[in-house]
Amino acid sequence: MTEVLLYYLTAINVVTFFLYGIDKWKAKRGSWRISEATLLGLAVIGGSIGAWLGMKIWHHKTMHKKFKYGLPLILLAQIALIAYIISRLELERKTFEWI
Repeated sequence: MTEVLLYYLTAINVVTFFLYGIDKWKAKRGSWRISEATLLGLAVIGGSIGAWLGMKIWHHKTMHKKFKYGLPLILLAQIALIAYIISRLELERKTFEWI
């Protein structure tokens, strides 16, 4: 289960990172763009690190408040959720050691 989650998070972050780059490339050429909802949605479903790196590397969406403040909040929320889940799993593991 943990291995599958790691593969998923790696894949979604790589895809998100490159989609930020593609959207920046399209913006420079005035062509069809990837919607902001899609870019933010990818961050919400686990691609927040890729989104943040995409913003920094490609210098894309850095002035949009939704991205400038929203992405770090999404990332912090995901880190907090992971920390909570790990602490709960550790607590359950210790509980079952006593039995």
